Amino acid sequence: MEERCITHSTFVIERRYAAPPERVFAAFENPAKKRRWMADERGMDVEGFEMDFRPGGRERARYRFREGSPFPGAALENNTQYLDIVANRRIVTAYTMTLGERRFSASLATFELVPDGDGTNLVFTDQGAYFEGADGPAMRETGWRQLLDRAAAVIE
Repeated sequence: MEERCITHSTFVIERRYAAPPERVFAAFENPAKKRRWMADERGMDVEGFEMDFRPGGRERARYRFREGSPFPGAALENNTQYLDIVANRRIVTAYTMTLGERRFSASLATFELVPDGDGTNLVFTDQGAYFEGADGPAMRETGWRQLLDRAAAVIE
């Protein structure tokens, strides 16, 4: 019998955008905008991106790793459920990530938008469970930092 192991971790990323909360929220709410910063140009081919932005709604993104990557030809899938949405204030999601047929993590993610003068402070909290030696908290935090940096091009 294979020994199972789970690593639990929480991290918080704070990012200031030079735009009001309405513009920051729109980058999460609008499927075309979200796909630009969340899915496109990640060094993988996007095979699908679907989004139903409402409490109880779902988002699904599927990618294929390119040649020269650590997992050439492998499929990566992100499945998200929107748990709570308050326009221009917060978004709470639960998401899983799968490589091929192997689910390797499950997370609760909270995006808080706090007005700050003419801008917005985004406070992102990720509470994750990483299965069987998966990518782990450090790589996940790095990935989210990159994504939230990329969101700036859509927001600002």
